Amino acid sequence: MWKSFLLAGAIFSCVLGAEMLLIDSAEIVPLSGSGNVTTFQAPDWAPWTLLSVGAATILHFCQLPRLGTSPSPPRML
Repeated sequence: MWKSFLLAGAIFSCVLGAEMLLIDSAEIVPLSGSGNVTTFQAPDWAPWTLLSVGAATILHFCQLPRLGTSPSPPRML
């Protein structure tokens, strides 16, 4: 179950990082429609950090052995 949560978090991190690369700023409007509108602008390092952490987690997820199986030795190419 933890593997599923980690994979979902990694995918979310990659998608959020890609969105931050494409969008310069976002305006956050309250649900009621009235009130202060706040502008969010991510720092320059945030998209690349989210993309790299998400990609590394996805790659690590692909290498994890399944439950009940022993890890196989690395194959020689």
